[in-house]
Amino acid sequence: MVRRYSSQYCGLDGRNCLPFDDSTFAFSCPADCASVDVLNYRTIGDEQIIYRPLVVGGTPEVTEGDELSYRGDSFICGAAIHAGILENAQGGCGVISLTGEKSSYGAIQRNGILSVGFNSSFPMSFDFNRSPQVLSASRKCRDPRWNLLILSILFTTLLSICTYTPAPFFFPVFVITYFQIAMASDPPPYSDYPSLASTALSNFLPAAFIGLVIYRFCVRKTLAKLNAHVEKTVLWIGGLWVGALSNVTLEMIPIQRLTPHDIKQQPGAIVALIVIVVVLVVVAGFQAWCFRVEGRLPRYLGLYATLGISLLLLLAIPGLDLRIHHYILALLLLPGTSLQTRPSLLYQGLLVGLFINGIARWGFASILQTSAALLGDGQVGGGIPSILAPMINSTNITFTWDGLAQGYDGVSVLVNDVERFRGSDASDSSFTWTRLALETPEYFRFGFVDYLPFGSVSYSDFTKAGTWWTNGPSLSLLNIRETERERGRGLGGTK
Repeated sequence: MVRRYSSQYCGLDGRNCLPFDDSTFAFSCPADCASVDVLNYRTIGDEQIIYRPLVVGGTPEVTEGDELSYRGDSFICGAAIHAGILENAQGGCGVISLTGEKSSYGAIQRNGILSVGFNSSFPMSFDFNRSPQVLSASRKCRDPRWNLLILSILFTTLLSICTYTPAPFFFPVFVITYFQIAMASDPPPYSDYPSLASTALSNFLPAAFIGLVIYRFCVRKTLAKLNAHVEKTVLWIGGLWVGALSNVTLEMIPIQRLTPHDIKQQPGAIVALIVIVVVLVVVAGFQAWCFRVEGRLPRYLGLYATLGISLLLLLAIPGLDLRIHHYILALLLLPGTSLQTRPSLLYQGLLVGLFINGIARWGFASILQTSAALLGDGQVGGGIPSILAPMINSTNITFTWDGLAQGYDGVSVLVNDVERFRGSDASDSSFTWTRLALETPEYFRFGFVDYLPFGSVSYSDFTKAGTWWTNGPSLSLLNIRETERERGRGLGGTK
């Protein structure tokens, strides 16, 4: 099992990320960027971070007019909020200037974000253009999603109040909510608006077909001949927007992704999952009692038995793991809301919103995924190189390792979080590094590399950082050797 490691995206010596300086470009950020965190362990020097924004540096540089320099791999929007260029609640835009290599980045708390410090060199840094013209234009640039959201909520509310049959109510509300999420409130990553519109439209047709199925078997039964328009608006429309805006309304729940790996590593996730399961059991029991009163319980028990058996069969497929995305969870639970009760109005609206959010934001992600796809850039938990004691000679240091693990073609070496060596066979069993900066420590990490067809490259976990200090010819290999002992527990690698 292998994974990509973020530091290698720029290639050897970071060449694929040129230019490192003398370049500027404009950027724009949506509101609430400060909540975008790294979801797997990320190593900065010898420090590991998780569940916080990746913002490295940002302390004023007295020698350069108190400019705020950030390491080149920092989140741009998080750094812009940290620097005070834009406000988290409103979003905005600005201009970045690449400033080349820096030898140190300090940690500082600003505007609700604590940056990470890094006391060594990195080949690319950036700061923000603070000229009066750029700042004036930046103040006029705001995220329009909230204004659009107000209009969408207003239209769906009016439709709820003014429509008396299910179809004229459901389908316009479905379309308005889908494009509000896909184009404004929680869009997928995009390079420009035409590409965003293309992505939204590509997912809309199959989503609309599934919406028709949801209407035929669930919504129509709940809303047929329903004259309580105020309750329908408050419960169904209110639940719809809570589910559709789950990136905002449900972000306080400490579960980012419903996978065993994430639930184990995120603080509070297990407790939150237990609470959610208990709530679902209580809700399901009440809904089952309502179905029993209507005489439809055997039919729905048969349906859910079939769904349960299907999930167990999918779970048994070798080489693939079951992933219950929240759009799939919504589809599984929606049949249980086809009752004309107040709780069913709320549950149904919430689940339709979750379905729309899942498709509009993530598309039709597969219910079966490989272990590597589920893991993403998380820790693999497999083997890592065994590093021998290094040879240090003045400003040079040479590392040697004990061969390759099965399935790998070489060893990759990171120096200060940048890949500086990538072996291609077992004969490449050593690496020599010449120290360029004598006044700062340098950090070394090691992992296996696998060359895939068509030029792709994958990596194993990496060791924790060994540090070459500045106060003498010594290297701390304690972290590396600790990582080797932790290999069996899957703690060796970091994002």
